[in-house]
Amino acid sequence: MSEPTAQCPRCGATVEPDQEYCLDCGLRLRGEGVVPTLAVGWQRRLRWYPGDWVWPSLLALIVATLSAAGAILWTRDANSASATTLVGDTAPLPTVATTDTTPPTSQEPTVPTRTTPAPPPPRPQTARRALTDWPEGRSGWTLVLASLPTSSGRPAAAAKARAALRAGLSKVGVLDSSKYSSLHPGYYVVFSGIYASIGDAQDAVSQAARAGYENAYARRVTS
Repeated sequence: MSEPTAQCPRCGATVEPDQEYCLDCGLRLRGEGVVPTLAVGWQRRLRWYPGDWVWPSLLALIVATLSAAGAILWTRDANSASATTLVGDTAPLPTVATTDTTPPTSQEPTVPTRTTPAPPPPRPQTARRALTDWPEGRSGWTLVLASLPTSSGRPAAAAKARAALRAGLSKVGVLDSSKYSSLHPGYYVVFSGIYASIGDAQDAVSQAARAGYENAYARRVTS
């Protein structure tokens, strides 16, 4: 009785019973050892066989899976043990009562103090600047600062005279020109100074100019 004809599980070619490799596709058909035995068993059940490399890969995958599972279990057990230790060893700290050793301080009664306001500083005394009247019955020289018609009123002339006093001029006053023969009648004359000579009056012209009265001039006043 003839032996049954075998076929290659990969390509279907006819192989001999004792043939180790397929002559058409090179598939290993038999051999010694674990890998050949597993390969032959695979090939008998499945027509497609990836090669002998699949067995080391499967072994490495199995080892990695087992290692990962072991690491997960170890980590879970370690965490459980740590939590148990913390809960078991935790004890409330003893409460120490603190005693205030600072002696009480006696508070003196507060006596309201009355503050007397300081008197205001004295105001500086300023010389009274009054207008000067021309001496009655006297003739002399003076500086004419301004001439205002009598129709404008004496208060307007007096205001200009006080402005000349504030500017620093001395012996400032107002004359009614109608009462003096040397003056043109009908004016209020704002004057500064009473001088005995025209030279003294001319010397005061520059002072009047520095005070802002550039048009001041010397004039004789005759009673």
